[in-house]
Amino acid sequence: MEKLIQFRDTELSLVARCKISGQSFLCLREQREYGISWENAPDWSQIKPNYEFVTFFSGSCALPISSLFPFLYFMIRDFHIAKREEDIGYYAGYVGSAFMLGRALTSVAWGMVADRYGRKPVIMIGTITVVIFNTLFGLSVNFWMALSTRFLLGSLNGLLGPIKAYAAEIFRDEYQALGLSTVSTAWGIGLIIGPALGGFLAQPAEKYPDIFSEDSLFGRFPYFLPCLFISAYAMIVTVACCWLPETLHSHKENNKSREDSYDALEAANGGSNAKEKEQEIEGSESTSNESLFKNWPLMSSIIVYCVFSLHDMAYTEIFSLWAVSPRKHGGLSYSTDDVGVVLAISGFGLLVSQLTLYPLVERFTGPVMICRIAGVLSIPLLASYPLIAMLSGFSLSVVLNCASVLKNVLSVSIITGLFILQNSAVDQHQRGTANGIAMTAMSLFKAAGPAGGGALFSWAQKRQDAAFFPGDQMVFLILNVVEAIGVLMTFKPFLVRRR
Repeated sequence: MEKLIQFRDTELSLVARCKISGQSFLCLREQREYGISWENAPDWSQIKPNYEFVTFFSGSCALPISSLFPFLYFMIRDFHIAKREEDIGYYAGYVGSAFMLGRALTSVAWGMVADRYGRKPVIMIGTITVVIFNTLFGLSVNFWMALSTRFLLGSLNGLLGPIKAYAAEIFRDEYQALGLSTVSTAWGIGLIIGPALGGFLAQPAEKYPDIFSEDSLFGRFPYFLPCLFISAYAMIVTVACCWLPETLHSHKENNKSREDSYDALEAANGGSNAKEKEQEIEGSESTSNESLFKNWPLMSSIIVYCVFSLHDMAYTEIFSLWAVSPRKHGGLSYSTDDVGVVLAISGFGLLVSQLTLYPLVERFTGPVMICRIAGVLSIPLLASYPLIAMLSGFSLSVVLNCASVLKNVLSVSIITGLFILQNSAVDQHQRGTANGIAMTAMSLFKAAGPAGGGALFSWAQKRQDAAFFPGDQMVFLILNVVEAIGVLMTFKPFLVRRR
């Protein structure tokens, strides 16, 4: 479908021809390179299908990452690899880190593939990977099978970087907060709904004996059902990917669109302005082709992103381990069902806040200020968790749910702001690679999160009678130290925005 869009410049007014089809939108940054600005833009009906794609794909990427945490404690126990109950956290940390370690080794490569061949092929490979290896993880019969399937799931799953680039390419500047908020919201909800599904669906033969018998497949593999459910969702997303429009413009398309623009400009203004525009474009290309590692606005936002990612991943694992651990070790003695209820409520609260409040607040404060405010508020909130463990009954349920909702809203608000900073720091043709670098660095930190968090949790359980921050107080103190470091790094001269 072709649509005529009217463009205005300070010296001339012309009607330029812009192809807007299901396959390609002219990127806003490219328009600025041509010296042309939008007067009329694609309406919401054109953007909405892609908005929905972004939501579904982000969810399929995030669901398997943390779905194992509610039942990981019991899975490691059933593998009989831990000699003592206090050592379960160590082995749980290794399995939780395997996914992120695998993704850290391949994220840059997947980003380069997305820049070279398009976002769509990488997204399809990622969803197929979830179908295969997440299913095999649910069928794990020992610790090493669980560890290897999680590692392969992370290595072959390059979804998040291309999805972030895709979202940045289909939304106008004034909708950037909404577009990238969609990614981080779907991502954050997936990281919450995933554990909720794991909590509700794990060990079905024990919870629902009238439906699942001990001799059935789900009785012999008690952690297979949540993995199967997520893999089925990923299969649906893989089929839907066939209708995903590609946003990466090939060199031929870019060259042709530029020639059309030059012809139109020459016809209207004798050719002089067109030559000037061509020189400006060549100059901007030489600048944009510089090494991404010399782009400090990008690298500084990635480093801050890594610090907060380390905190978030460690918190995700520690929260589930803390909730299901016995009261005598400072936990809540929750079942996997109880953890699932808390996380499901948190997911709903996150959905409402991110789709309604975040774009409005970001418009007035900016992404950097949101990161600072959310980080500062998280510190006293985490400090209150050991006090929450002293409650019981209905009061415990209410306070814990409120704290969980608020903590997840603050965490995802920080990640959304950093998504915006990263994608605004580079040009379109570098976004896949830039997001690949961000995913590699973030995955290394997130791999350290569960391993470090599991080790820290196991160590804390052994020091319940210590004089200095006994038990879980030490766990949440260290989480707060990491959060405070991240907040300090959002200030100048460390964090710099692209002008």
